[in-house]
Amino acid sequence: MIVLFEHPLSPYAQKCKIALREKGIPFEARLPLGIGSGITADPGFTEASPRGEVPALIDGDVQIFDSTIILEYIEERWPSPPLLPTPPKERARMRILEEVMDAHYEPINWGLGEIHFFGRARGKLAREITARAAEQVETWHRWLERQLGSQPWFGGERFGWGDLVVVPYLNGSRGFGLVPKPESRLHTWLERVNQRPSVAATANEAAAAVAGMSDVSKLVEKGLFKREYRDHRLEWMIRTGGLEIVLDGLARDNIRFFREFD
Repeated sequence: MIVLFEHPLSPYAQKCKIALREKGIPFEARLPLGIGSGITADPGFTEASPRGEVPALIDGDVQIFDSTIILEYIEERWPSPPLLPTPPKERARMRILEEVMDAHYEPINWGLGEIHFFGRARGKLAREITARAAEQVETWHRWLERQLGSQPWFGGERFGWGDLVVVPYLNGSRGFGLVPKPESRLHTWLERVNQRPSVAATANEAAAAVAGMSDVSKLVEKGLFKREYRDHRLEWMIRTGGLEIVLDGLARDNIRFFREFD
């Protein structure tokens, strides 16, 4: 049985689950022990993912971390049905979509989660960051609209890689009330893609996880939950006006960064 260490709210994990479901590969979705606490509490997980990040995939004696590498492995290990298009230039375009969503769109949803789930800011600062995030999302929606063009799917005539790497992030934004304009092709695409069983199952798991987030800000306040602030997330928080959030998190020891491999 394939094991996928994940968290239902992680868009990085969601795209891997959608890929496995599209290919009909049975897998066990496993929540790592101590996830989010900053404590190495699950040796099986940390062996597969030395960075302590989800997702991580175990296939027999194969252990892989990083969602893009996992997707590449899934596509090569189980090539049918294919998720990537055939022409090299189209394959490259799908990978560009993934990079943009992972590195530029993800920190917006993540930052909104910091404000609205984890209580990192309140009052004026929270309103300012939320407003800037909404402007950024609208900009990316316009970019995605151009990438989609007049096609039913990002890769053309059939669902594939480009769709599964975009939908977790747009569903995440929808949870904060940020959706594509109703008259847009992107809005129509989002309605269509959420009807696919693979996407619907993954989105339902995320929705169930959101329902259990009511008290998580108290864990952050006590330093029992440490969100990771590396790379694109740290950059986004600072340039969107949240430097004091970072400094406060460092002072309270309730944020974390990349840890060295053991």
